[in-house]
Amino acid sequence: MAASVQARVLIVARDDALAGPLAEGLDRLGWRTVTARGPYAALAALGDLNIEAAIIDLASGGHEALTMARRLKAACAPRRLPVVAIGDPEPELESYDFDLTLAAPIHPAQAVLRLETLVRTAVAEEEFELRRASFADRGGWLDLPEPDANPFQVLAIGEPAPQFLALSNALARSGAEVVGAFTAYTAFDYLHERSFDAVVLWAGDNSQEALSIAAGMRRNTRLYHTPALLYMRQESYVTMSEAYHRGVSDVASPETPETETAKRVIELARSYRRQTAVRKALEKARSSGLMDAATGLFTRDLFAHHLGRLAQASRLRNRPLSVCVLKVAEKQDISAARAGGWLDRAIPQIGSMIGRLVRVEDTAARLSPEVFALALPATPQASARAAGERIAAVIGCTAFEAGDGKPPFVIEFDIGVAEVGGAEGAGKALEEAAARAHQQAV
Repeated sequence: MAASVQARVLIVARDDALAGPLAEGLDRLGWRTVTARGPYAALAALGDLNIEAAIIDLASGGHEALTMARRLKAACAPRRLPVVAIGDPEPELESYDFDLTLAAPIHPAQAVLRLETLVRTAVAEEEFELRRASFADRGGWLDLPEPDANPFQVLAIGEPAPQFLALSNALARSGAEVVGAFTAYTAFDYLHERSFDAVVLWAGDNSQEALSIAAGMRRNTRLYHTPALLYMRQESYVTMSEAYHRGVSDVASPETPETETAKRVIELARSYRRQTAVRKALEKARSSGLMDAATGLFTRDLFAHHLGRLAQASRLRNRPLSVCVLKVAEKQDISAARAGGWLDRAIPQIGSMIGRLVRVEDTAARLSPEVFALALPATPQASARAAGERIAAVIGCTAFEAGDGKPPFVIEFDIGVAEVGGAEGAGKALEEAAARAHQQAV
């Protein structure tokens, strides 16, 4: 493999009938690909390139392709490699260690949505293992993700057209519990009151309303990751690209047998439930008794201990690791709020907001009364700065009480970022990030 090649996705396919257009589309969307024609070329690519995910064309690979997921995952260990199968989403494929099965043809925008989610889930699973070890060192414990054996919960939104009712019946026969909502208002009532593993949107005669619901879900932090399948007529004027860019996870039409579409919905629900289990397991760290009492974030000592483990793991897994320091910026109203004790009263809320704004796989800590730090796995320096600036911008929109008769004050942060690398490791990177935040304040 040429050293200059920087690929993120490995596609394993015997021919280009499916892989060619998919690779071209992924390349255009920023997910550079490399294609291997068989298992030996695939394993060689994993050894030479920093691959984040793999896609296997089952139809062209034959029975040999079924064993590829295990072989590729073993070759990447301890880095977790999400592997997507392209083929009919049969339940038995789960036993071959595929993370997700998508039916052909796959639109590149659809693939990107699923790849982004699967890669972040893989990083979260790695973080859970590391965090569990760090907590054990300090006498704490994190329970493993709890499998949910309950039937999948699916919300079907749209007019009761015969095709849509047939799909709902097929989902029920597959073991899912289906709730129907005939209007957007009813749908959002259900979405806010209950948790669903997947949503099916019937485009019917009003495809824009269905797309608006999907877009609304993506603007809601609680619903952002919930998969949505758009069920639309083949002659619809809505393009596949428009649907995926509006937040739809998959697209199907009544021309496809409803049993096949039901399998696709169940596959999306299964993947989402796995991601949710990992996320909930990581969030339990906040109630472990080892965290900063005021903010629920990592303490300085626990963060330093865990950051060392993260740095070692980033080298073993060949993933980037960055740290970001957020220091409350010195301003006149901040000085007044500090003197009156109002800043101390606001810090717990600020810390809690930081904890909610970071991704579940990121580690947020309180280093000192007014200084916070983030450890961001699988994140290069530029992306870490963007994350810090996003958090600062959200908190900067919040007004904090400054006492009777005084205007409220707002918080701004001096931000410093560094990427962990080289023999100096995490300690040096954290020092660099703190120094850069201090320089910004001067």
